[in-house]
Amino acid sequence: MEKMIIEGGYRLVGQVPVSGAKNAALPLFAASLLVERWNTLQNVPALTDIRTIARLLRQMGVKIEGESGTVRVNAAGVHSCEAPYKLVKTMRASVLVLGPLVAKWKRARVSLPGGCAIGARPINLHLKGLEALGATVELKHGYVEARADRLKGAKIYFDISTVTGTENIMMAAALAEGRTVLENAASEPEVVELANFLNKMGAKIQGAGSDVIIIDGVKELKPVEHIIMGDRIEAGTLMVAAGMTQGNVKLLNCNLSQMEAVVAKLREAGLEIYPEGDGVKVIGPANIKAVDVKTLPYPGFPTDMQAQIMALMCLASGLAVITETVFENRFMHVSEMRRMGADIRVEGSNAIVRGLPSLTGAPVMATDLRASASLVLAGLAAEGTTEISRIYHLDRGYEKLDEKLCKLGAKISRVKE
Repeated sequence: MEKMIIEGGYRLVGQVPVSGAKNAALPLFAASLLVERWNTLQNVPALTDIRTIARLLRQMGVKIEGESGTVRVNAAGVHSCEAPYKLVKTMRASVLVLGPLVAKWKRARVSLPGGCAIGARPINLHLKGLEALGATVELKHGYVEARADRLKGAKIYFDISTVTGTENIMMAAALAEGRTVLENAASEPEVVELANFLNKMGAKIQGAGSDVIIIDGVKELKPVEHIIMGDRIEAGTLMVAAGMTQGNVKLLNCNLSQMEAVVAKLREAGLEIYPEGDGVKVIGPANIKAVDVKTLPYPGFPTDMQAQIMALMCLASGLAVITETVFENRFMHVSEMRRMGADIRVEGSNAIVRGLPSLTGAPVMATDLRASASLVLAGLAAEGTTEISRIYHLDRGYEKLDEKLCKLGAKISRVKE
């Protein structure tokens, strides 16, 4: 296992590309199960989660050429419809194979998911959706077993907005007979990305990006080439890094229209953020202002940016209240930030942050993907040296973040624990 050592206090300056979005790439890999010829995905990030879903698909008989950058996927040789516990437990997005397997291959046996320990995140809405489409669904020995000769369109209402649930049922409905209507569907840009990918393949999907998605099923899909969108959470993380170091950074492959809630809060905190040429310029302020934040489903402030903006608020002038409404266990980074001197008090779903002039380096431990990013950010701005253990969490969702930050002037190294 590796740990990351950060020498704080260096200003970030320069330009850096934003990698392809993990949360867009994973469902596209799963959607490749819907066609028996070569799909070509470009701008695939080099991440642990990508390697995990590739390993899962290969175990099913899918052929995959490449690991990142340009990757080709061909599901013609599928011989197994099982997603085993040993893989699914490490990444809950593995459950995305459920819908495509049932729709295309008539059956699926998928372990109940794992992933980051930030809440229960049950998949009951996925299962209710598949049952509404006509699948027979059973839970046996920790596995979901689903079967259907051919799914049939239905009207499905999600009790809560669920990104992976919307994606799973949208993929299943693409090959169902008749029309499916998804109500209270998730509207995240990654859902739109998947809909665009499926439509390129010949699916008939309308309304992605709104809370009502209409899918008219087709008999078959065709292979396509597709460039994966930039990662809006990585972009937001890099913006916060510039803000915390009084930096001057240009982000390439950054779509501000997908980040309006984040950009609005960062500007309110004093960051300058504006388009410049082929990228987005971010300039950190001399004095960070305290802002209140409440996480909400898109287009609200994303829960995946909550830990990062909390790190920013640790250095703000004044008092900030951060309210987490999406996941019940997403304040685990607070105790680690306190080790660095942060003044944070948790009351239920609220974290009250009193900003300080500086943080101090300390040994800390990453507890999940976004928590690990927040500790890196805190380390960049802290006095002295910060050691972050369990950084395998970071590598699940950020492509070479330490290398990117070093190119901007940070002092970061990795060592074996």
